[in-house]
Amino acid sequence: MMRVTGTTTTLRSAGRSSRRAASLSASVSRERRSNVVRQATRMMAATQPKKILMLGGTRFIGVYLARMLVDEGHEVTLLTRGKSPVTTQIPDDTDEYYAEYSKAINHIACDRKDADAVASKLKGTGFDVVYDINAREKEDIEPILGALPNLDQYILCSSAGVYLKSDEMPHNEVDAVDPKSRHKGKLDMETHLESIGGNFTSVRPVYIYGPLNYNPVEEWFFHRIAEGRPIPV
Repeated sequence: MMRVTGTTTTLRSAGRSSRRAASLSASVSRERRSNVVRQATRMMAATQPKKILMLGGTRFIGVYLARMLVDEGHEVTLLTRGKSPVTTQIPDDTDEYYAEYSKAINHIACDRKDADAVASKLKGTGFDVVYDINAREKEDIEPILGALPNLDQYILCSSAGVYLKSDEMPHNEVDAVDPKSRHKGKLDMETHLESIGGNFTSVRPVYIYGPLNYNPVEEWFFHRIAEGRPIPV
Protein backbone atom coordinates (compact mmCIF):
# COMPACT_ATOMS: atom_id res chain seq x y z
CA MET A 1 0.00 0.00 0.00
CA MET A 2 1.18 3.46 -0.87
CA ARG A 3 0.53 6.29 1.54
CA VAL A 4 0.79 10.01 0.90
CA THR A 5 2.23 11.36 4.08
CA GLY A 6 1.22 14.52 5.84
CA THR A 7 0.98 15.89 9.34
CA THR A 8 -2.18 15.86 11.41
CA THR A 9 -2.43 16.98 15.00
CA THR A 10 -5.33 16.45 17.42
CA LEU A 11 -5.34 18.41 20.68
CA ARG A 12 -7.78 18.46 23.59
CA SER A 13 -7.67 20.82 26.52
CA ALA A 14 -10.18 21.75 29.19
CA GLY A 15 -9.32 25.41 29.68
CA ARG A 16 -9.21 28.26 27.17
CA SER A 17 -5.63 29.15 28.06
CA SER A 18 -4.61 25.52 27.79
CA ARG A 19 -6.18 25.29 24.36
CA ARG A 20 -4.31 28.37 23.21
CA ALA A 21 -1.02 27.05 24.58
CA ALA A 22 -1.61 23.64 23.04
CA SER A 23 -2.55 25.20 19.70
CA LEU A 24 0.62 27.29 19.70
CA SER A 25 2.71 24.27 20.66
CA ALA A 26 1.16 22.17 17.90
CA SER A 27 1.72 24.93 15.37
CA VAL A 28 5.38 25.25 16.31
CA SER A 29 5.81 21.46 16.34
CA ARG A 30 4.15 21.10 12.94
CA GLU A 31 6.29 23.88 11.51
CA ARG A 32 9.45 22.27 12.86
CA ARG A 33 8.51 18.89 11.42
CA SER A 34 7.70 20.40 8.05
CA ASN A 35 10.94 22.37 8.02
CA VAL A 36 13.00 19.31 8.97
CA VAL A 37 11.45 17.24 6.17
CA ARG A 38 11.90 19.99 3.61
CA GLN A 39 15.45 20.76 4.67
CA ALA A 40 16.28 17.06 4.34
CA THR A 41 14.69 17.03 0.89
CA ARG A 42 16.78 20.01 -0.19
CA MET A 43 19.92 18.24 1.03
CA MET A 44 19.08 15.35 -1.31
CA ALA A 45 18.36 17.68 -4.23
CA ALA A 46 19.36 16.52 -7.68
CA THR A 47 22.71 17.83 -8.92
CA GLN A 48 21.04 18.57 -12.26
CA PRO A 49 17.63 20.28 -11.86
CA LYS A 50 15.03 19.22 -14.41
CA LYS A 51 12.27 21.06 -16.23
CA ILE A 52 9.21 19.11 -15.14
CA LEU A 53 5.67 19.16 -16.50
CA MET A 54 3.06 17.75 -14.15
CA LEU A 55 -0.52 16.79 -14.95
CA GLY A 56 -2.71 16.18 -11.93
CA GLY A 57 -0.73 18.45 -9.64
CA THR A 58 -3.64 20.18 -7.89
CA ARG A 59 -5.17 17.24 -5.99
CA PHE A 60 -4.05 14.69 -3.41
CA ILE A 61 -0.86 12.94 -4.63
CA GLY A 62 0.09 15.75 -6.99
CA VAL A 63 -0.17 18.40 -4.27
CA TYR A 64 2.54 16.70 -2.21
CA LEU A 65 4.61 15.54 -5.17
CA ALA A 66 4.81 19.04 -6.64
CA ARG A 67 6.11 20.35 -3.32
CA MET A 68 8.76 17.63 -3.12
CA LEU A 69 9.98 18.38 -6.64
CA VAL A 70 10.17 22.12 -5.99
CA ASP A 71 12.03 21.45 -2.74
CA GLU A 72 14.55 19.37 -4.70
CA GLY A 73 15.30 22.36 -6.89
CA HIS A 74 13.42 21.37 -10.04
CA GLU A 75 11.49 23.80 -12.23
CA VAL A 76 7.88 22.60 -12.00
CA THR A 77 5.02 23.56 -14.30
CA LEU A 78 1.46 22.37 -13.73
CA LEU A 79 -0.79 21.87 -16.74
CA THR A 80 -4.46 22.25 -15.83
CA ARG A 81 -7.64 23.39 -17.53
CA GLY A 82 -7.44 26.55 -15.44
CA LYS A 83 -10.85 26.09 -13.85
CA SER A 84 -9.60 26.03 -10.26
CA PRO A 85 -6.72 27.58 -8.30
CA VAL A 86 -3.32 26.28 -9.38
CA THR A 87 -1.97 26.21 -5.82
CA THR A 88 -3.68 26.07 -2.43
CA GLN A 89 -2.20 26.14 1.05
CA ILE A 90 -2.32 22.80 2.87
CA PRO A 91 -2.08 22.09 6.63
CA ASP A 92 1.62 21.17 6.35
CA ASP A 93 2.49 24.57 4.86
CA THR A 94 3.70 27.48 6.91
CA ASP A 95 2.68 30.85 5.47
CA GLU A 96 6.29 31.50 4.56
CA TYR A 97 6.73 28.16 2.83
CA TYR A 98 3.47 28.45 0.87
CA ALA A 99 4.37 31.93 -0.36
CA GLU A 100 7.71 30.59 -1.59
CA TYR A 101 6.15 27.50 -3.15
CA SER A 102 3.35 29.32 -4.96
CA LYS A 103 5.87 31.70 -6.55
CA ALA A 104 8.00 28.77 -7.73
CA ILE A 105 5.16 26.98 -9.53
CA ASN A 106 4.57 27.76 -13.21
CA HIS A 107 1.25 27.14 -14.93
CA ILE A 108 -0.04 26.27 -18.39
CA ALA A 109 -3.82 26.46 -18.93
CA CYS A 110 -4.87 23.86 -21.47
CA ASP A 111 -7.19 20.90 -22.01
CA ARG A 112 -4.87 17.90 -22.27
CA LYS A 113 -7.22 16.20 -24.74
CA ASP A 114 -7.04 19.07 -27.23
CA ALA A 115 -4.03 17.99 -29.31
CA ASP A 116 -3.75 21.28 -31.23
CA ALA A 117 -3.88 23.38 -28.07
CA VAL A 118 -1.38 21.11 -26.32
CA ALA A 119 1.02 21.31 -29.27
CA SER A 120 0.74 25.11 -29.31
CA LYS A 121 1.19 25.55 -25.55
CA LEU A 122 4.10 23.12 -25.23
CA LYS A 123 6.01 24.17 -28.35
CA GLY A 124 9.55 25.13 -27.44
CA THR A 125 9.09 24.51 -23.72
CA GLY A 126 11.88 21.94 -23.54
CA PHE A 127 10.52 19.87 -20.69
CA ASP A 128 12.78 17.04 -19.56
CA VAL A 129 10.32 14.96 -17.56
CA VAL A 130 6.55 14.52 -17.37
CA TYR A 131 4.79 13.37 -14.20
CA ASP A 132 1.31 12.26 -15.22
CA ILE A 133 -0.95 11.60 -12.23
CA ASN A 134 -4.43 11.78 -13.75
CA ALA A 135 -4.28 10.12 -17.19
CA ARG A 136 -6.80 7.31 -17.59
CA GLU A 137 -6.73 6.34 -21.27
CA LYS A 138 -4.12 6.12 -24.03
CA GLU A 139 -5.80 9.08 -25.73
CA ASP A 140 -4.94 11.19 -22.67
CA ILE A 141 -1.19 10.83 -23.12
CA GLU A 142 -0.92 10.93 -26.92
CA PRO A 143 -1.16 14.76 -27.23
CA ILE A 144 1.53 15.22 -24.56
CA LEU A 145 3.87 12.70 -26.18
CA GLY A 146 3.29 14.23 -29.59
CA ALA A 147 4.12 17.72 -28.33
CA LEU A 148 7.21 16.61 -26.38
CA PRO A 149 9.05 14.06 -28.54
CA ASN A 150 12.43 14.47 -26.83
CA LEU A 151 11.50 13.74 -23.23
CA ASP A 152 14.06 12.14 -20.94
CA GLN A 153 11.33 10.29 -19.05
CA TYR A 154 7.56 9.93 -18.77
CA ILE A 155 6.43 8.96 -15.26
CA LEU A 156 2.92 7.56 -15.19
CA CYS A 157 0.63 6.82 -12.25
CA SER A 158 -0.97 3.53 -13.27
CA SER A 159 -2.83 1.11 -10.97
CA ALA A 160 -2.39 -2.31 -9.40
CA GLY A 161 -5.84 -2.95 -10.84
CA VAL A 162 -4.16 -3.92 -14.12
CA TYR A 163 -2.97 -7.21 -12.60
CA LEU A 164 -4.83 -10.47 -13.10
CA LYS A 165 -6.59 -11.32 -9.84
CA SER A 166 -4.53 -13.64 -7.69
CA ASP A 167 -4.33 -14.82 -4.08
CA GLU A 168 -0.55 -14.50 -4.18
CA MET A 169 0.63 -11.18 -2.77
CA PRO A 170 2.38 -8.88 -3.17
CA HIS A 171 2.41 -8.32 -6.91
CA ASN A 172 5.58 -7.57 -8.83
CA GLU A 173 6.28 -6.17 -12.27
CA VAL A 174 6.32 -9.53 -14.08
CA ASP A 175 2.96 -10.77 -12.79
CA ALA A 176 0.23 -11.46 -15.34
CA VAL A 177 -2.04 -8.55 -16.23
CA ASP A 178 -5.73 -8.56 -17.07
CA PRO A 179 -6.58 -6.95 -20.44
CA LYS A 180 -10.24 -6.96 -19.40
CA SER A 181 -9.64 -5.11 -16.16
CA ARG A 182 -11.69 -2.00 -15.44
CA HIS A 183 -8.28 -0.30 -15.39
CA LYS A 184 -7.62 -1.41 -18.96
CA GLY A 185 -6.94 2.20 -19.96
CA LYS A 186 -3.94 2.31 -17.63
CA LEU A 187 -2.57 -0.85 -19.20
CA ASP A 188 -3.13 0.56 -22.69
CA MET A 189 -1.04 3.60 -21.76
CA GLU A 190 1.82 1.43 -20.55
CA THR A 191 1.65 -0.67 -23.72
CA HIS A 192 1.66 2.44 -25.89
CA LEU A 193 4.66 3.97 -24.11
CA GLU A 194 6.54 0.72 -24.54
CA SER A 195 5.57 0.42 -28.21
CA ILE A 196 6.96 3.84 -29.12
CA GLY A 197 10.23 3.13 -27.33
CA GLY A 198 9.69 5.84 -24.77
CA ASN A 199 11.76 5.96 -21.60
CA PHE A 200 9.00 5.66 -19.04
CA THR A 201 8.28 4.59 -15.49
CA SER A 202 4.86 3.26 -14.52
CA VAL A 203 3.92 3.20 -10.84
CA ARG A 204 1.15 0.74 -9.99
CA PRO A 205 -0.15 1.65 -6.52
CA VAL A 206 -2.91 -0.21 -4.71
CA TYR A 207 -5.08 1.85 -2.35
CA ILE A 208 -3.60 5.28 -1.64
CA TYR A 209 -4.74 7.10 1.46
CA GLY A 210 -3.72 10.10 3.51
CA PRO A 211 -4.39 13.82 3.97
CA LEU A 212 -6.43 15.49 1.20
CA ASN A 213 -7.74 12.14 -0.07
CA TYR A 214 -10.99 12.67 -2.00
CA ASN A 215 -11.78 8.96 -2.43
CA PRO A 216 -12.82 7.14 0.79
CA VAL A 217 -10.88 3.94 0.06
CA GLU A 218 -10.48 3.30 3.79
CA GLU A 219 -14.09 2.06 3.85
CA TRP A 220 -12.95 -1.14 2.13
CA PHE A 221 -10.89 -2.06 5.19
CA PHE A 222 -13.65 -1.19 7.64
CA HIS A 223 -16.12 -3.39 5.75
CA ARG A 224 -13.69 -6.32 5.92
CA ILE A 225 -13.15 -5.76 9.64
CA ALA A 226 -16.92 -5.66 10.25
CA GLU A 227 -17.32 -8.92 8.32
CA GLY A 228 -14.43 -10.62 10.13
CA ARG A 229 -12.44 -11.03 6.93
CA PRO A 230 -8.59 -10.93 6.64
CA ILE A 231 -6.94 -7.55 6.12
CA PRO A 232 -4.22 -7.63 3.44
CA VAL A 233 -1.29 -5.33 4.20
